[in-house]
Amino acid sequence: MQLSDLETPALLLDVPTMDANIARMRAHLRALGVGFRPHVKTAKSADVVRRFFDGGTGPITVSTLKEAEAFADQGCTDILYAVGIAPNKLAHAARLRARGVDLTVLVDNVEIAGALAAQARAQGAALPALIEIDSDGHRAGVAPESADLLAVGRALHAAGSLAGVMTHAGASYDCRSVAAIRAMAEQERSRTVRAAARLRDAGLPCPVVSVGSSPTATYAERLDGVTEVRAGVFVFFDLVMAGIGVCRVEDLALSVLTTVIGHQRERGWLVTDAGWMALSRDRGTASQPVDQGYGLVCDAAGALLPDIVMTGANQEHGILAHRSGDPARMPMLPVGTLLRILPNHACATGAQHDRYHAVRGASPEIEAVWPRFSGW
Repeated sequence: MQLSDLETPALLLDVPTMDANIARMRAHLRALGVGFRPHVKTAKSADVVRRFFDGGTGPITVSTLKEAEAFADQGCTDILYAVGIAPNKLAHAARLRARGVDLTVLVDNVEIAGALAAQARAQGAALPALIEIDSDGHRAGVAPESADLLAVGRALHAAGSLAGVMTHAGASYDCRSVAAIRAMAEQERSRTVRAAARLRDAGLPCPVVSVGSSPTATYAERLDGVTEVRAGVFVFFDLVMAGIGVCRVEDLALSVLTTVIGHQRERGWLVTDAGWMALSRDRGTASQPVDQGYGLVCDAAGALLPDIVMTGANQEHGILAHRSGDPARMPMLPVGTLLRILPNHACATGAQHDRYHAVRGASPEIEAVWPRFSGW
């Protein structure tokens, strides 16, 4: 099958670029002497995840219990569910444990810790949990110096569930220099290690110290006291990551194949058949120094078309224009021309599709079709 055989829009995955991204991250973390638990929420595909482990099966991080189920079906048994568990998911988590999955969940409050304790008493089996640490004020978690940390720790320990601590430095996405990302990586490490030390000083076990985001994992210079690192979007990268200097545009492995279906010549627009239903509505580069619209435009072989941007998106239509807005500078490519769009957010774009079309660089040949899943 060739690219020209596809109905568009279609999700393309450049396998050599992806493999290089994985190899670079693995080598970096190996040099720092720390374990790697990649986040598979970006990939949502067994064919992709096998590339993380040279055909192995883990350990992995997931963001939904559906992901945990799907990857357990593929033989992955060491799984961290890295979103604060809701009470209505505890029974599902227990079923995964009962089928032999070494599932660990995430907690940041005594209410959920109490629910875990009640379930352990009722079922006679504890559900291992990590305490989420707020290392950057970005989202969820308990502060490493707070009384809540010890309260949650004691409640989990009483339930036989306390397995350690974890954090996600989501604020790293707002950094604007490599130096700032390195500083955030050290903040992430030091605050989480400090939380672990406070638990141990209080006589509580803390075997796992888990940190990670793709920016901090890429630029961490030391990981003393950390047992594992999690990262996910690095496998494909995207324009948000390129915009903060975590990768080059050439490192983006994911793109959406689209077709020119019309022109608005007086406006300098090409109209394509890939709108926000194919790319997502993520405009993550809008707050960065360079706004990439809904994505950068490449030819069918993956070569960037200078200053051509997907500036607008309706549900099924994409609008391509010159970055300057000058209609005279926009090439009116013929109807039927195939193009690739590089996305702002690989996770959100991937979620719009049910399969990857695996390609190699500029080759028009599709070497494989890999299924992916979505939803909860």
